[in-house]
Amino acid sequence: MNKHSTHTDIVKRLKRASGHLNKVVEMIESEKGCLDVSQQLQAVTSALSKAKQIYVQDHIEHCIESAGGKNSKQFSQQIKDLKEIAKYL
Repeated sequence: MNKHSTHTDIVKRLKRASGHLNKVVEMIESEKGCLDVSQQLQAVTSALSKAKQIYVQDHIEHCIESAGGKNSKQFSQQIKDLKEIAKYL
């Protein structure tokens, strides 16, 4: 598989999520407040969710579209619909 232009951004997001997760572990071990821990957990969840969304969109755009070609109106519409649905993953 070829590296896509979005992979660099995805790796940055995942590293950021990893840092947030490490922070959560430290906070729990040092018995920080629930609100602070919850905020960090939300940061982890958001970072992972966005990375997943970008990765799925990238796969749709670069792998599925190129495999199916763009010669069919129906196929193009299905790809468009799939991209919209993937936003909710």
